[in-house]
Amino acid sequence: MEQPSTIRWGILGCGDVCEVKSGPGFQEAEGSSLTMVMRRTPLMAEEFATRHGVPNWTGHPDDLIEDEDVDAVYIATPPGTHCEYALKVVAAGKPCYVEKPMARSGAECDRMVKAFADAGVPLFVAYYRRGLPRFLKAKELIDGGALGALREVNYRMQKAANPDRDPGWRVKADQSGGGLFLDLGSHTLDILDYLLGPLLNTEGEAKNIGGAYDVEDLVSLRFNTENGVQGKAAWNFTSIDQPDLVTWDFDDTEHADLITITGDRGKLLLSTFGNEPVRLQTDSGEETFDLPNPKTVHGPLIQTIVDELHGKGSCLSTGESAARTSHIMDAALTGFYGGRDDEFWTRPDSWPGRK
Repeated sequence: MEQPSTIRWGILGCGDVCEVKSGPGFQEAEGSSLTMVMRRTPLMAEEFATRHGVPNWTGHPDDLIEDEDVDAVYIATPPGTHCEYALKVVAAGKPCYVEKPMARSGAECDRMVKAFADAGVPLFVAYYRRGLPRFLKAKELIDGGALGALREVNYRMQKAANPDRDPGWRVKADQSGGGLFLDLGSHTLDILDYLLGPLLNTEGEAKNIGGAYDVEDLVSLRFNTENGVQGKAAWNFTSIDQPDLVTWDFDDTEHADLITITGDRGKLLLSTFGNEPVRLQTDSGEETFDLPNPKTVHGPLIQTIVDELHGKGSCLSTGESAARTSHIMDAALTGFYGGRDDEFWTRPDSWPGRK
């Protein structure tokens, strides 16, 4: 489908994530503009539009999706509406950029992927770390053989529950698909997919040990990759009271967010959510790569989307790649929820993992 010289974007759900992380990226990207925003509370949509110099706003999703001055749509609502809105966007014949996680389950993701593929319309997902310099460097080091033959990958997130901070929709299964694992764990699993290739033979389990919410708060996964890399990952959201998502020294055993990729010639250490240098350790010593994130963290990925729509390149985060991550999360969560292929959020009393 031929696109105009400037891709005119509309945003469904112009909340906090759009203020700095994503929204400005549609105005900063070459060949792109932000022409309309929507929020269920019209006054808040109008205020966002005024702050960011957006010419049009609305309180109704269909008005934005169907607007003739909107060429492509960014869905930045909670995951519970992603599938519904995306299917409306593809019915309108427009490219779509969906926030992560892509949907509440792999089954919803599959519906979205099929609909866009059948229509021949592009679908992108906001796993923006695939466009950030620190992860591009990690990919370059791995693919360039700096670690030698890859052997294993390990990840651990340790995050304290904060009673003073309401996680809101992030721990409501009907809106998020699960707990904080869906919101935070999805980023790490997607970046491992990017760095190492699809994760295979996934096994996992989830528990609720804190009892603050009905959803899972402790998750573990085991997997491998096509070239034999063995992997383990764990997320503990009821940990000791430590600063929120802090990046500590890599030698600290209480590190909250650490990816370790090991080969027969070296080791790579980096975090998913931090901004510290990437560290490469080999027999020759240690080398660091200080590649801080840009202010608009979605910006680099948005530029690749715009470029693809203009026929000048391709985006690394697609519906197909994002659906893989949702299916990996389902592998860990299916026992807790008693299945993930149905509308499991409507039957919380039957969840085997619920306390």
